[in-house]
Amino acid sequence: MIKKVTPRQIAPFLILAAVAIAALFIPAASAFEDKEGVYNGADIAWIIVATALVFLMTPGLAFFYGGMVHRKNVISTMIKSVVAAGVVGVLWVVVGFSLAFGQSQGGIIGDPTTFLFFKDVVSGAPWSLAPSIPLALFALFQMMFAIITPGLVVGAVAERIRFTSYILFTVLFCLLVYAPLAHWSWHPDGFLFKWGVLDFAGGTVVHISAGCAALAGALVLKRRKVHIENKEIPPANVPYVLIGTGLLWFGWFGFNAGSALGANGLAVSAFATTNTAAAAAGLSWMFFDVVRGKKPSVLGFCIGAVVGLVAITPAAGFVAVPQSIFIGAVAAIISNIAVYYKQKSSLDDTLDVFPCHGIGGIVGMIMTGLFATKTVNAAGNDGLFYGNPDFFFTQLKGLAIVVAFSFTASFLIFKFINFILPMRVTEEEEELGLDATQHNEKYLQGTLLVSKNGSMKEEEVSNTAE
Repeated sequence: MIKKVTPRQIAPFLILAAVAIAALFIPAASAFEDKEGVYNGADIAWIIVATALVFLMTPGLAFFYGGMVHRKNVISTMIKSVVAAGVVGVLWVVVGFSLAFGQSQGGIIGDPTTFLFFKDVVSGAPWSLAPSIPLALFALFQMMFAIITPGLVVGAVAERIRFTSYILFTVLFCLLVYAPLAHWSWHPDGFLFKWGVLDFAGGTVVHISAGCAALAGALVLKRRKVHIENKEIPPANVPYVLIGTGLLWFGWFGFNAGSALGANGLAVSAFATTNTAAAAAGLSWMFFDVVRGKKPSVLGFCIGAVVGLVAITPAAGFVAVPQSIFIGAVAAIISNIAVYYKQKSSLDDTLDVFPCHGIGGIVGMIMTGLFATKTVNAAGNDGLFYGNPDFFFTQLKGLAIVVAFSFTASFLIFKFINFILPMRVTEEEEELGLDATQHNEKYLQGTLLVSKNGSMKEEEVSNTAE
């Protein structure tokens, strides 16, 4: 029997169909002719690789989050991270790149018609801050940042958000939060860029925005039943978390070192600070757990390493390698303490996205204000540690604006979606698990031979058994 389909269910397909048909009428354009020889083959090769590395972080994030939730919610959690590659992958080409990097409208947002449907991207001159690579490659590199950012929010609202509502959140977040922040911070005419706020690879644009959105989402969706009952949920698959951490760490080299936008010494320096901060943070989190009376754990090291990667992101191309040890170690301790106090509160941020990504990004921006030095990057600035309090306060001012905007805008987005669509699954669906109720799929599939009363009986694998 065919179930009746509602207009709300049809709407996403119709919107995609309309976009696909509209794309047919966009004229093809020839590639930009590099008559003056500004392109650099090494730079192009490296940024292509870096772009692919950043994309790898999205399935890496899916494994990282998927391994930490209850086994009845593994698939639903993983697909929410990965589906952003589809949603943002189309949205960025249609209008996202224009809003972030189009002709500036008062330093606030880009003109949506500048690169509509990637108009003039393939045929356009290189981006002013990336003159040695094609504009299309710069646009694709930036797309990968836009893809992973809404995926980070998934961890805070996991195990209770409807899939269709999350899709709508991804669209609105990308257009109304991510694109403006990218314009403010990375467009030469963006107001934060003009102020001199430094964010090398996404401390504000990616991690603080996602962390604040995660906090807003957790507040709007409220607590899970298991959280209210104070039940401890065992991770579904710790090896998944380890695999996810490895993929994230590997991909982060493209994230940070690629943000040098060339195969140069700055990329090498950012690569080194990235690895060093992650290493120090993983050890710091694990050792701090031991100091608090816990045993060293795989989860502890993995979460700590990711916090270190988050904290070094805004600073990667502005600080020296030795200081990155301090940044990673301190960020891990601060986030560890934040997680401890969050667990004692009524806030149900399922996978601690705000304490790790939000606070980790905030610490990273502050550390950039402390330890940035023109010795590493002449295009940057000297921080407070090098005798420049003005820049440090500029970082704090920019940080405050980004936190306030990200949280407020994301909170309103969640409230709006909750008004037009139910964001949260029903109590029965939450109990059964989102894998089955949202996707009709199972993380554990097949049958097992079970011994009962001296005989072997084949039984279907249960996803809901405790």
